[in-house]
Amino acid sequence: MARIPASLLREPNFAALVVMVWLLVALMLLLQHWPQTAETLLDTDDAKRLVQMHAWLGGKGWFDIGEARLQPPLGYESHWSRLIDAGLAGLFLLFKPFVGALEGERLMRAWWPLLWLLPAMAGTMAIAWRIAGREAALVALLLATVGVPAYQQFTPGRIDHHNVQIALTLLAVAATVWADRKSWTAIAAGALSGLVLAIGFESLPYIAACGAAVAVRYIVDRDAAMALRNYGLALAGTMLVGFAVSVGPDRWMRTLCDAIAINTLAATVCAGLVLALAGQLAHRHALTRGAAVSAAGCISVAVLLLFEKRCIGGPLAMADPAIWPIWLSHVREMQPLLDVFEKNPLTAASIAAFPSVAVLSALVLACGSKLRRDFGFLAAVLAFAVAALTTIMAIRTYSYAIWLGMPLVAGLALRLFVLLKLKSVAARVAAGLMLTPMALSAGAITIAHAAGFDDRDSFAQPARRHCFNTASYAPLAGLPPGLVVADVSYGPFLLALTPHSALAAPYHRLSAGIVTAHGALAAPPDQARGLLAEAKVHYVMLCGPRPPDGLPELERSRSLWGRLQAGAVPDWLERVPAGPAFAVYRVKP
Repeated sequence: MARIPASLLREPNFAALVVMVWLLVALMLLLQHWPQTAETLLDTDDAKRLVQMHAWLGGKGWFDIGEARLQPPLGYESHWSRLIDAGLAGLFLLFKPFVGALEGERLMRAWWPLLWLLPAMAGTMAIAWRIAGREAALVALLLATVGVPAYQQFTPGRIDHHNVQIALTLLAVAATVWADRKSWTAIAAGALSGLVLAIGFESLPYIAACGAAVAVRYIVDRDAAMALRNYGLALAGTMLVGFAVSVGPDRWMRTLCDAIAINTLAATVCAGLVLALAGQLAHRHALTRGAAVSAAGCISVAVLLLFEKRCIGGPLAMADPAIWPIWLSHVREMQPLLDVFEKNPLTAASIAAFPSVAVLSALVLACGSKLRRDFGFLAAVLAFAVAALTTIMAIRTYSYAIWLGMPLVAGLALRLFVLLKLKSVAARVAAGLMLTPMALSAGAITIAHAAGFDDRDSFAQPARRHCFNTASYAPLAGLPPGLVVADVSYGPFLLALTPHSALAAPYHRLSAGIVTAHGALAAPPDQARGLLAEAKVHYVMLCGPRPPDGLPELERSRSLWGRLQAGAVPDWLERVPAGPAFAVYRVKP
């Protein structure tokens, strides 16, 4: 009988341990949030994603991702990937035969984000293992287990693309940091990078960091030529496949800045191919290798600008400037961290706590000469640094900073264990728990509150919570279908839960509808009447005390929104019964 190695008896299988912890976290999140999945769609993007999936299952073409019920008659063309719709639909069709359509959809909305939590955790563990070994991976697993702030995009009900992008980005970074140890990981890094970009551009900064890490390693070390070649070919090939399955032939020559298109495809493929060629040639002089890598970057930028110069301004460069003062600049997740500190210091402290400790961890670990020369460590720090910087610029990316910071904090924890002479498992777990995202965020809030700071308002906006409850839309759904003017936040819920159309929704491509809807609510009643008549609006809907974004306080009382809030209904509007949540007014013919 074969003898079982003693190491297997002492150390559990790591993959099995990760799966067990993931199941534990997933079940805890499911128990906590399951009731909420019946009460409301979690977010505007989740509501719109559900509408898009239903449209595809209802017979819409794979390449047709437009929505005729948004700002009719123009309609709206989404920049979201159909690949996410396919995954959601597959999970829904898996559940449907056993529990029916209604419960099948609810199960799909609950389990979809939880499924992506597993690769996110696995990617984080892999990065930690590469930086500081198996024990660091175990500590990172502990951090992820109590990583409550990191679960925001993985909460049951989150069916938009963010959880997928976070998980794939973590896997791409993990593959990158292992590229000097495992030959196949360079191919994986390139392929995952192309896949992430095909789904959306929110992860572009971190994917660019991966590419930069692979390229710089080649400049320093000629032996990295094969890894660079494999990375470049995999990136170019995956982008080509992603373009083919995401963009219809009738749109092949259209340029975009916010999604995969001919210009972004050409730029990425050129960069990948030039990098692959540089790796294939593997010149012996570092200066020549640096010139080849620089050429890849320059050619990529030149091709991008040749097709569409506006893209130098980023993914939102083609958005109508008119929507910034009346909506986009007021979106909370787009706020810089310093601005959040001014208005909501407790919220900002909770956001900044764990990434700040991760920054400290990177500095402490970099004091070791061995790690300072280690490619995996430097690549991981680069990816995290980009995430920390983007979080400072816009807090929506703080999930990336938390996940990419966990491996660095795990490495610091090992140093602390040695410094404090903690040898028992219990002592190390207790110390590790103090470094988890939940503990650090809670501690930061407590300290800030004790120092006299307090939030001016709530990010959760409890005064408007009923405006998003599914039950609130049932009476509204019973009204004759028509075009509704309301706050942009309610547009996706109107599409998902009623037969009505919406003039506005919170999407940067929807400028005409956003401008018209805002203008109608912000203008005095006489002017608003003309705007609503021109847009052929049937209903005006209000909910909660929040005024239209960008409407000065002095003008609120004179606006249509202000008059309706005060109960002064113009004679060309009539109140219609739509339940207790909404005040709905029909525009008289």
